[in-house]
Parts: sequence; structure tokens; C-alpha cells
Amino acid sequence: MKDEIRRNAIAKMRAGEPLFPRILGYEETVLPKLENAILAGHDVVFLGERGQAKTRLIRSMVNLLDEWMPIVAGSEINDDPYEPVSKYARDLILEHGDDTRIDWVHRDTRFGEKLATPDTSVADLIGEVDPIKVAEGRYLSDELTIHYGLVPRTNRGIFAINELPDLAERIQVGLLNVLEERDVQVRGYKIRLPLDIILVASANPEDYTNRGRIITPLKDRFGSQIRTHYPPTIDIEMEIVDQEATLFSEDGVSVRVPAYMKEVVATLSHLARASGNVNQRSGVSVRLTVSNQETLVANAARRSISHGEDEIVPRVSDLDALTASTMGKVEIESLEDGRETQIVDGLIKSATLTVFKNRVNPDVFRTVLDSFESGLVANAGEDVSSADYVRLVSEQPALRGPVQALTDGDESPGMVASAVEFLLEGLHLSKRLNKDAVGGRASYRARS
Repeated sequence: MKDEIRRNAIAKMRAGEPLFPRILGYEETVLPKLENAILAGHDVVFLGERGQAKTRLIRSMVNLLDEWMPIVAGSEINDDPYEPVSKYARDLILEHGDDTRIDWVHRDTRFGEKLATPDTSVADLIGEVDPIKVAEGRYLSDELTIHYGLVPRTNRGIFAINELPDLAERIQVGLLNVLEERDVQVRGYKIRLPLDIILVASANPEDYTNRGRIITPLKDRFGSQIRTHYPPTIDIEMEIVDQEATLFSEDGVSVRVPAYMKEVVATLSHLARASGNVNQRSGVSVRLTVSNQETLVANAARRSISHGEDEIVPRVSDLDALTASTMGKVEIESLEDGRETQIVDGLIKSATLTVFKNRVNPDVFRTVLDSFESGLVANAGEDVSSADYVRLVSEQPALRGPVQALTDGDESPGMVASAVEFLLEGLHLSKRLNKDAVGGRASYRARS
């Protein structure tokens, strides 16, 4: 197995093809270590918090297997026709010789996966005596009475264990036996299974390094220990979201998400990963960013449809919807009940302000603020249509320049409306404008 995956990896490298094309942000850190492990023929454990693409990395390794593989027809454990392991295959070949029928299995079926839970049993991973086979007349000492577990059924493939430290110690010992010693005891019956398997596991770093959570011999089984991480930059996080988010699709409407709104969503996750109010041991998954963008677009769609608009463009007023999709994906550390929503709301505002400072030139503030000091009051919210914002910009020329800068000259009503709300909220968060908010409606006015 390790020779096969190494051979296919080398072929891709020589052809200039990426080994893991859909894994973003790991090009200079994780992937070189994983490539080294593959070339070295190592079993691998990935250490990282949730939402760091550990499972995706493991499943992507399947693409390095041969596309098709021959097995003895009817074999439960993918017996090699030339080197059969099970009694079933050995007996079949002994009887039929070169006329033994073979099947071909696709590489997608050569992957086994198990989430380690405290109730995982030896029967799940290794096997168990099948009472039906015994009832058919076989003796308990007959190897053919065994119903194989996940590990033997993944013979000549890749077997993955997620959250390895959660596996009970006695199960870890059984797993070590089948992978290292090649012998298994099922209900007192001892058999040898020279399995050909690549073992890959994932774990939380804190659990993995905590003494007593994993037995030392099994830990020693892994040749490479690779630490994963969250996207290092906002741009990479946004690129991952573009790749992973489910696009809102409906006949008769178009969806456009301004770059600064995508950046707000990604920045929210980055701020949460640095916040003392968020449990960092649990982590802040990239799935949070994906889910938040989907929620942002969904809220914009609901608002736009209610106004009879066929252009869906998220605005700042849609950011309030992110509270629901954020609360379920982060663990807030607060001693006061009810503060969770306030903490998430504060993170959303901080993300908006951060992006505003990066995107908007402060030189434009003066002319815009002059309009408000002359008595301008701007209303915003879900009940304000895109046409109302277009009308506001036409009546207040000072807004036109900053809005065009944010939209790159795109003057569609939805884009203009989004830019106006972002500009108004940024000025408020920068303490340049006052904001009176009641429900879903907000009014911006001069501070004096």
C-alpha cells in the first residue's frame, strides 16, 4: 500500500500536478510535511482544532491510490489474488487455481473511517463471531465464522480514525495488535491477519499530548505527526469560502456579494480566534465562516424578495443574522448569563470597523460629514429599499465618490445600497456619526 501511494505521488509530482488541489492555505506548511510522510511510507496523525481540514486531507489521500484494484471475487477483506489473507480466499484459490474469479474495486471503496467514541468496540474495528454462521453448522474454531470489522474490511486501503484519543485503551491495544503484531483474538479464537493498511488519524493537540489519553505503543506507531492550522490570512479564508459555500440559486434573481462584505465575514472568524471571550481550545472552525456567508446571503435574499427586487446584495443590516449561525459554532466563555449575544455582536461590529478602516480612505470623511452637519439624517435597515439608497446618493453628491470607490464604479441599485450602509455604519463605529437603532431600522445623524 505504501509503495503504491508513494509511486502515484511521485508520478503526480513529476507531471507537475498538485497532490491535494482543493486544500488551501497549507501550501508552505502542512502539505510539504504530508508529502514527506507519504514518500517515507509513514502512518500519519494530524493534530489540530476542529475545522482545519484534517478529515478532508485524509480523504484526499484516496486520490493517490490506483484507480482500480483486483481482488478475489467475494472476499470481504479485499484479498490479493496472488497473496490471499483470509481462509475464504485461500480455499477458493486452492480449489480453482488460475480460474479463480476476480473482481475490480474502485479506489473510492478502499477507504475506511471511524469516529472514535467511548462506546467503540473490538467488534466494530476488528470483528466478531457471527452467530448465524455458527448456526449454519460451522465450529467456533472455524475462521469462516468471523464477521470482519472495519479494519480488516479496509485491507489494501486507507483506514482513518477521527479523534483517536477518545478510543478506549483496551480498544487501542486491539488496534495495535492487528496493525503491528498481525494477530487478532476474537472470542478466544486467534487468527493472523497480515493486513496491508495505511493508518491515518486525527486528534485535538491537547487530548493527544495529555498523558493517559493514548497508549504509548500506538502513539509510537505513527511515523509522522503533522500540526494543522487555520487559514493564516483573510484572503485565504475568503478563497476557501468561495470554494466551499453553497451558492444561493433561484430563477429570476442574481446574487452578488461585495468583496468588503466577504471580508467582514472572514474577519469575524479571525477576531474570534484571537478573542479571550471565545474558548480557543475548542477552536473556531472555518465552517463558521462558510456558514456565516451562507446566512448573510440568505438574509439578503429574504429582504430583497420582500421588496420585490431581483438583485440580492448583502448589506451591513444583514449582519445581524450572523448571530444565529455564529452562536452554534463557537463556545463563548462568559460568567454572566445572556452575554453571549452581546459578545458575538461586539465581534461583528469589530470586524465591520476593521474592514472599514482598511477599505475607506479617511480623506473622504470630511465632505460626507459636512452633509450630516448640515442636517442630513440617513435611514437604513431591512425596510429600506435599494431604490431609496440610490435616491439618497443622487441627493447627496458627497456620498457619490466613496460609494463608487467601494463598488468599483458599479452603480446597480443593490451594490449602491450595500456601499451606503457600509459607509454609514463605518462612520458610526469610527465615532463620526450617531446612530439611533430601533428593531431593524437605524437612523444616522451628526454627533453634534
